[in-house]
Amino acid sequence: MPAPRRLIAPALAAATLLTCAAAVPAAGACRPLPDRYAVSRTEGVLPEGIDVRPDGTMYVSSDGTGALYRGRVTSPQMRPFRADGATARGSSRGIHTDRTGRVFSVGKGRLTVHAPDGRLLDSVDAPNGPLGAPDLNDLVVTPDAVYVTDWANPVVLRASLDGGKVGSLEPWADVRGAFPGFPDRYWLLNGIVADPTGRILLVASNGTEAVWRIDTATREVSRLDLGDTSFGADGMVLHGRNMYAVLNYGAPHGVYIARLDAQLRSGTVVHRVTGDRFDLPTTLARHDCRLYLVNSQNDEPPGTPPYTVTALDDPVCQADG
Repeated sequence: MPAPRRLIAPALAAATLLTCAAAVPAAGACRPLPDRYAVSRTEGVLPEGIDVRPDGTMYVSSDGTGALYRGRVTSPQMRPFRADGATARGSSRGIHTDRTGRVFSVGKGRLTVHAPDGRLLDSVDAPNGPLGAPDLNDLVVTPDAVYVTDWANPVVLRASLDGGKVGSLEPWADVRGAFPGFPDRYWLLNGIVADPTGRILLVASNGTEAVWRIDTATREVSRLDLGDTSFGADGMVLHGRNMYAVLNYGAPHGVYIARLDAQLRSGTVVHRVTGDRFDLPTTLARHDCRLYLVNSQNDEPPGTPPYTVTALDDPVCQADG
Protein backbone atom coordinates (compact mmCIF):
# COMPACT_ATOMS: atom_id res chain seq x y z
CA MET A 1 0.00 0.00 0.00
CA PRO A 2 1.17 3.64 -0.34
CA ALA A 3 3.29 4.68 2.64
CA PRO A 4 1.47 7.19 4.83
CA ARG A 5 3.17 9.44 7.33
CA ARG A 6 4.70 7.35 10.08
CA LEU A 7 3.44 7.72 13.63
CA ILE A 8 5.69 7.19 16.63
CA ALA A 9 4.79 3.96 18.42
CA PRO A 10 4.41 4.27 22.16
CA ALA A 11 6.38 1.92 24.40
CA LEU A 12 4.80 -1.39 25.28
CA ALA A 13 2.40 -0.40 28.03
CA ALA A 14 1.98 -2.29 31.25
CA ALA A 15 -1.42 -0.78 31.91
CA THR A 16 -4.41 -3.08 31.79
CA LEU A 17 -8.11 -2.86 31.17
CA LEU A 18 -10.66 -4.57 33.36
CA THR A 19 -13.19 -6.80 31.63
CA CYS A 20 -16.06 -8.76 33.13
CA ALA A 21 -18.29 -11.50 31.83
CA ALA A 22 -21.33 -10.22 29.96
CA ALA A 23 -23.68 -12.05 32.30
CA VAL A 24 -23.87 -11.33 36.03
CA PRO A 25 -20.30 -12.20 37.11
CA ALA A 26 -19.47 -14.58 39.88
CA ALA A 27 -16.93 -13.54 42.50
CA GLY A 28 -13.57 -13.01 40.82
CA ALA A 29 -15.03 -13.18 37.32
CA CYS A 30 -13.53 -9.79 36.47
CA ARG A 31 -9.97 -10.08 35.22
CA PRO A 32 -7.37 -7.61 34.04
CA LEU A 33 -6.58 -7.69 30.32
CA PRO A 34 -3.56 -6.09 28.62
CA ASP A 35 -4.09 -2.99 26.50
CA ARG A 36 -1.11 -3.90 24.33
CA TYR A 37 0.22 -7.25 23.08
CA ALA A 38 3.73 -8.02 21.84
CA VAL A 39 3.49 -10.09 18.66
CA SER A 40 7.25 -10.46 18.24
CA ARG A 41 10.53 -8.82 19.21
CA THR A 42 12.34 -10.10 16.11
CA GLU A 43 13.23 -7.40 13.59
CA GLY A 44 11.37 -7.43 10.29
CA VAL A 45 8.16 -9.24 11.32
CA LEU A 46 5.77 -6.40 10.28
CA PRO A 47 2.45 -7.80 11.54
CA GLU A 48 -0.51 -7.42 9.20
CA GLY A 49 -3.62 -9.52 9.85
CA ILE A 50 -5.48 -10.58 13.01
CA ASP A 51 -8.26 -12.86 14.15
CA VAL A 52 -9.59 -13.47 17.67
CA ARG A 53 -11.64 -16.61 18.23
CA PRO A 54 -14.65 -16.78 20.59
CA ASP A 55 -12.50 -18.52 23.22
CA GLY A 56 -9.98 -15.64 23.21
CA THR A 57 -7.30 -17.27 21.07
CA MET A 58 -5.57 -14.61 18.96
CA TYR A 59 -3.77 -15.15 15.64
CA VAL A 60 -1.59 -12.54 13.90
CA SER A 61 0.14 -12.80 10.51
CA SER A 62 3.49 -11.39 9.41
CA ASP A 63 3.76 -9.45 6.16
CA GLY A 64 7.54 -9.36 6.58
CA THR A 65 8.29 -13.08 6.93
CA GLY A 66 5.08 -15.04 6.31
CA ALA A 67 5.11 -16.45 9.84
CA LEU A 68 1.96 -16.76 11.96
CA TYR A 69 1.70 -16.03 15.68
CA ARG A 70 -0.72 -17.19 18.34
CA GLY A 71 -1.63 -16.00 21.82
CA ARG A 72 -4.47 -15.37 24.24
CA VAL A 73 -6.28 -12.14 25.05
CA THR A 74 -5.34 -12.76 28.68
CA SER A 75 -1.57 -12.72 28.02
CA PRO A 76 0.49 -9.77 26.66
CA GLN A 77 3.01 -11.98 24.82
CA MET A 78 2.28 -13.95 21.64
CA ARG A 79 4.37 -16.87 20.35
CA PRO A 80 5.15 -18.33 16.91
CA PHE A 81 2.47 -20.68 15.59
CA ARG A 82 3.83 -23.78 13.85
CA ALA A 83 1.87 -23.24 10.59
CA ASP A 84 3.75 -25.68 8.36
CA GLY A 85 4.82 -24.05 5.09
CA ALA A 86 3.47 -20.55 5.81
CA THR A 87 6.85 -18.86 5.60
CA ALA A 88 7.50 -20.41 2.17
CA ARG A 89 5.38 -17.72 0.50
CA GLY A 90 7.40 -14.96 2.23
CA SER A 91 4.40 -12.89 3.32
CA SER A 92 1.16 -13.53 5.19
CA ARG A 93 -1.55 -10.85 5.28
CA GLY A 94 -5.20 -11.70 5.87
CA ILE A 95 -5.84 -14.36 8.52
CA HIS A 96 -9.16 -15.77 9.74
CA THR A 97 -10.45 -18.92 11.40
CA ASP A 98 -13.62 -20.90 10.78
CA ARG A 99 -16.02 -22.47 13.27
CA THR A 100 -13.92 -25.63 13.51
CA GLY A 101 -10.75 -23.71 14.36
CA ARG A 102 -9.02 -24.07 11.01
CA VAL A 103 -6.67 -21.17 10.27
CA PHE A 104 -7.01 -19.62 6.79
CA SER A 105 -4.37 -17.13 5.63
CA VAL A 106 -3.29 -15.48 2.38
CA GLY A 107 -0.18 -13.79 1.08
CA LYS A 108 1.58 -13.26 -2.24
CA GLY A 109 -0.29 -15.69 -4.52
CA ARG A 110 -1.30 -18.43 -2.08
CA LEU A 111 -4.12 -19.39 0.28
CA THR A 112 -3.22 -21.85 3.05
CA VAL A 113 -5.34 -23.66 5.60
CA HIS A 114 -3.84 -25.01 8.84
CA ALA A 115 -5.23 -27.20 11.58
CA PRO A 116 -5.18 -25.79 15.14
CA ASP A 117 -2.05 -27.87 15.77
CA GLY A 118 -0.26 -26.22 12.82
CA ARG A 119 -0.54 -29.04 10.29
CA LEU A 120 -0.97 -27.84 6.71
CA LEU A 121 -4.39 -29.01 5.46
CA ASP A 122 -4.67 -27.17 2.13
CA SER A 123 -2.55 -24.93 -0.06
CA VAL A 124 -4.14 -23.24 -3.08
CA ASP A 125 -2.37 -20.95 -5.55
CA ALA A 126 -4.18 -18.06 -7.20
CA PRO A 127 -4.04 -17.53 -10.98
CA ASN A 128 -2.77 -14.36 -12.60
CA GLY A 129 -5.31 -11.57 -12.84
CA PRO A 130 -6.03 -9.09 -15.65
CA LEU A 131 -3.00 -7.00 -14.65
CA GLY A 132 -0.60 -9.85 -13.91
CA ALA A 133 0.64 -11.78 -10.87
CA PRO A 134 -1.68 -11.86 -7.84
CA ASP A 135 -0.89 -10.18 -4.51
CA LEU A 136 -3.52 -11.55 -2.14
CA ASN A 137 -4.54 -9.19 0.64
CA ASP A 138 -7.47 -10.40 2.76
CA LEU A 139 -10.14 -13.09 2.94
CA VAL A 140 -13.48 -13.96 4.46
CA VAL A 141 -14.85 -17.44 5.15
CA THR A 142 -18.58 -17.94 4.48
CA PRO A 143 -20.67 -21.11 4.87
CA ASP A 144 -19.86 -22.32 1.36
CA ALA A 145 -16.78 -20.43 0.14
CA VAL A 146 -13.67 -18.42 0.82
CA TYR A 147 -13.54 -15.00 -0.87
CA VAL A 148 -10.15 -13.31 -1.33
CA THR A 149 -9.13 -9.79 -2.38
CA ASP A 150 -6.19 -9.11 -4.69
CA TRP A 151 -4.20 -5.91 -4.05
CA ALA A 152 -2.60 -6.08 -7.52
CA ASN A 153 -5.70 -6.88 -9.57
CA PRO A 154 -9.25 -5.43 -9.44
CA VAL A 155 -10.84 -8.83 -8.83
CA VAL A 156 -12.27 -10.84 -5.96
CA LEU A 157 -11.38 -14.54 -6.07
CA ARG A 158 -13.46 -17.43 -4.73
CA ALA A 159 -12.67 -20.96 -3.54
CA SER A 160 -15.58 -23.27 -2.79
CA LEU A 161 -15.90 -25.12 0.51
CA ASP A 162 -17.34 -28.59 0.04
CA GLY A 163 -17.31 -30.98 2.98
CA GLY A 164 -14.45 -29.03 4.50
CA LYS A 165 -12.32 -29.31 1.37
CA VAL A 166 -11.11 -26.07 -0.22
CA GLY A 167 -11.56 -25.85 -3.98
CA SER A 168 -9.39 -24.01 -6.48
CA LEU A 169 -9.10 -20.21 -6.33
CA GLU A 170 -10.88 -18.71 -9.31
CA PRO A 171 -11.50 -15.10 -10.42
CA TRP A 172 -15.09 -14.50 -9.35
CA ALA A 173 -15.96 -10.78 -9.50
CA ASP A 174 -14.28 -8.11 -11.59
CA VAL A 175 -15.14 -4.84 -9.84
CA ARG A 176 -14.08 -2.43 -12.59
CA GLY A 177 -17.54 -2.17 -14.12
CA ALA A 178 -18.86 -0.51 -10.95
CA PHE A 179 -16.65 2.55 -11.48
CA PRO A 180 -16.04 2.97 -15.23
CA GLY A 181 -12.98 4.96 -16.17
CA PHE A 182 -11.16 4.53 -12.86
CA PRO A 183 -7.56 3.32 -13.52
CA ASP A 184 -7.41 -0.47 -13.24
CA ARG A 185 -4.14 -0.60 -11.29
CA TYR A 186 -5.33 1.78 -8.57
CA TRP A 187 -8.29 -0.18 -7.23
CA LEU A 188 -6.02 -1.65 -4.49
CA LEU A 189 -8.50 -4.05 -2.90
CA ASN A 190 -8.03 -4.50 0.85
CA GLY A 191 -10.36 -5.80 3.54
CA ILE A 192 -13.37 -8.01 2.88
CA VAL A 193 -16.25 -9.04 5.17
CA ALA A 194 -19.53 -10.90 4.74
CA ASP A 195 -22.91 -11.04 6.41
CA PRO A 196 -23.57 -14.28 8.36
CA THR A 197 -25.36 -15.92 5.42
CA GLY A 198 -22.58 -15.17 2.95
CA ARG A 199 -25.09 -13.41 0.66
CA ILE A 200 -23.52 -9.94 0.91
CA LEU A 201 -19.82 -9.03 0.74
CA LEU A 202 -18.32 -5.65 1.59
CA VAL A 203 -14.96 -4.99 -0.05
CA ALA A 204 -12.65 -2.08 0.79
CA SER A 205 -10.80 -0.32 -2.00
CA ASN A 206 -8.01 1.94 -0.83
CA GLY A 207 -7.59 3.38 -4.32
CA THR A 208 -11.21 4.44 -4.82
CA GLU A 209 -11.47 5.46 -1.14
CA ALA A 210 -14.72 3.54 -0.91
CA VAL A 211 -16.31 0.28 0.22
CA TRP A 212 -18.10 -1.81 -2.39
CA ARG A 213 -21.08 -4.11 -1.84
CA ILE A 214 -21.29 -7.38 -3.79
CA ASP A 215 -24.39 -9.58 -3.91
CA THR A 216 -22.98 -13.12 -4.12
CA ALA A 217 -26.12 -14.43 -5.85
CA THR A 218 -25.99 -11.94 -8.72
CA ARG A 219 -22.39 -10.62 -8.45
CA GLU A 220 -23.82 -7.12 -8.67
CA VAL A 221 -21.26 -4.57 -7.44
CA SER A 222 -22.41 -1.24 -6.00
CA ARG A 223 -20.85 1.43 -3.82
CA LEU A 224 -21.71 1.43 -0.11
CA ASP A 225 -23.26 4.85 0.45
CA LEU A 226 -21.54 6.57 3.39
CA GLY A 227 -22.56 10.07 2.34
CA ASP A 228 -19.71 12.44 1.57
CA THR A 229 -17.27 10.47 3.75
CA SER A 230 -14.06 9.38 2.04
CA PHE A 231 -13.56 5.85 3.28
CA GLY A 232 -10.37 4.23 1.97
CA ALA A 233 -10.38 1.41 4.49
CA ASP A 234 -7.77 -1.29 4.99
CA GLY A 235 -9.03 -4.14 7.22
CA MET A 236 -12.66 -4.38 8.36
CA VAL A 237 -14.98 -6.25 10.72
CA LEU A 238 -18.75 -6.56 10.28
CA HIS A 239 -20.68 -7.20 13.51
CA GLY A 240 -24.41 -7.07 13.01
CA ARG A 241 -25.03 -3.74 11.28
CA ASN A 242 -21.85 -2.15 12.62
CA MET A 243 -18.91 -1.98 10.23
CA TYR A 244 -15.55 -1.42 11.92
CA ALA A 245 -12.79 -0.25 9.59
CA VAL A 246 -9.14 0.70 9.97
CA LEU A 247 -8.06 3.79 8.02
CA ASN A 248 -4.39 4.57 7.59
CA TYR A 249 -4.03 6.55 4.37
CA GLY A 250 -5.58 9.92 3.65
CA ALA A 251 -7.15 10.07 7.13
CA PRO A 252 -5.99 10.11 10.76
CA HIS A 253 -4.88 6.58 11.67
CA GLY A 254 -7.35 4.57 13.70
CA VAL A 255 -10.69 2.78 13.73
CA TYR A 256 -13.84 4.22 12.16
CA ILE A 257 -17.24 2.69 12.89
CA ALA A 258 -20.22 3.00 10.56
CA ARG A 259 -23.81 2.04 11.35
CA LEU A 260 -25.34 0.41 8.26
CA ASP A 261 -28.91 -0.10 7.14
CA ALA A 262 -30.53 -3.54 7.16
CA GLN A 263 -29.61 -4.22 3.51
CA LEU A 264 -25.98 -3.12 4.00
CA ARG A 265 -26.38 -0.55 1.24
CA SER A 266 -25.80 2.68 3.15
CA GLY A 267 -24.65 3.91 6.52
CA THR A 268 -23.28 6.70 8.67
CA VAL A 269 -19.93 6.94 10.45
CA VAL A 270 -20.82 7.18 14.14
CA HIS A 271 -17.45 6.76 15.90
CA ARG A 272 -13.82 7.61 15.18
CA VAL A 273 -10.97 6.52 17.44
CA THR A 274 -7.62 7.99 16.40
CA GLY A 275 -4.39 9.12 18.02
CA ASP A 276 -0.76 8.27 18.62
CA ARG A 277 -1.54 4.93 20.28
CA PHE A 278 -1.50 3.43 16.75
CA ASP A 279 1.53 2.82 14.50
CA LEU A 280 0.21 2.34 10.95
CA PRO A 281 -2.67 0.03 11.93
CA THR A 282 -3.70 -2.32 9.13
CA THR A 283 -6.70 -4.25 10.43
CA LEU A 284 -8.62 -5.23 13.52
CA ALA A 285 -10.60 -7.92 15.30
CA ARG A 286 -13.47 -7.64 17.77
CA HIS A 287 -13.96 -9.81 20.87
CA ASP A 288 -16.14 -9.28 23.97
CA CYS A 289 -16.66 -5.53 23.47
CA ARG A 290 -12.97 -4.91 22.80
CA LEU A 291 -11.20 -4.04 19.55
CA TYR A 292 -7.72 -5.32 18.67
CA LEU A 293 -5.74 -3.26 16.11
CA VAL A 294 -2.50 -4.42 14.48
CA ASN A 295 0.36 -1.89 14.53
CA SER A 296 2.13 -2.92 11.34
CA GLN A 297 5.01 -0.39 11.11
CA ASN A 298 4.83 -1.34 7.44
CA ASP A 299 5.50 2.21 6.26
CA GLU A 300 9.17 1.99 7.34
CA PRO A 301 10.36 -1.63 7.02
CA PRO A 302 11.80 -3.32 9.00
CA GLY A 303 10.23 -1.13 11.69
CA THR A 304 11.29 -1.19 15.31
CA PRO A 305 10.49 -4.15 17.61
CA PRO A 306 8.44 -4.96 19.52
CA TYR A 307 5.66 -5.30 16.97
CA THR A 308 2.36 -4.92 18.75
CA VAL A 309 -1.42 -5.13 18.84
CA THR A 310 -3.33 -2.35 20.60
CA ALA A 311 -6.54 -3.19 22.46
CA LEU A 312 -9.27 -0.69 23.31
CA ASP A 313 -12.88 -0.69 24.42
CA ASP A 314 -15.47 -0.87 21.65
CA PRO A 315 -17.26 2.52 21.74
CA VAL A 316 -20.43 0.93 20.36
CA CYS A 317 -20.68 -1.29 23.45
CA GLN A 318 -20.03 1.73 25.64
CA ALA A 319 -22.75 3.74 23.87
CA ASP A 320 -25.21 0.85 24.23
CA GLY A 321 -24.46 0.69 27.95
